Amino acid sequence: MTIYDLKPRFQNLLRPVVIYLYKHGITANQVTLGAMGLSIAVGIVLSLFPVPGLYWLLPIFLFIRMALNAIDGMLAREHHQKSHLGAIYNELGDIISDVALYLPFCFLPHVSSVSLLVILFLTILTEFIGVLTQSIGASRRYDGPMGKSDRAFIFGAYGLIIATFPSALSWSSYLFPLVIVLLLMTCYQRIVKALREIKLSEQSHPQ
Repeated sequence: MTIYDLKPRFQNLLRPVVIYLYKHGITANQVTLGAMGLSIAVGIVLSLFPVPGLYWLLPIFLFIRMALNAIDGMLAREHHQKSHLGAIYNELGDIISDVALYLPFCFLPHVSSVSLLVILFLTILTEFIGVLTQSIGASRRYDGPMGKSDRAFIFGAYGLIIATFPSALSWSSYLFPLVIVLLLMTCYQRIVKALREIKLSEQSHPQ
């Protein structure tokens, strides 16, 4: 299970916004780059001002970013804006945005910085595996339990908690190792399911 499974319902709510943007000449690539730029800007603010009270910004922006990510995909698919460049922007934008938004936790006191850096490494590895599966004939894998949407939920919720209760900064010693385990499970799941998908395809279409 992953929060990503809820994406179709979320997209239905955003469809009027997508139609409005399309009618006003906004492209999928512009939305993708805009989301990445805003993520970097928020990350810089949180890094320059490492104050727990500012982290209420994180859940709000992560929700906005999730909406923008859904919007750019809908513009690309439903309004014939798919492109190879757009695919590159989309994958790179997600990774850059994740690093920009989660790295600032390193600058907070009593936060396990080493664990966070491991999380960022595994985040990149998880998405790399998701893309790599396409090169072996499987689909782009979005399996959980710690995909992009799940990470956004965890870090957004933690940001809100520490903004309200700064003493919760010490929870990172327990939370971050759990996230690491879930990320490792996600890597495993994506590899296994990609190989299973290829095997089923070969059985359905024997040479």
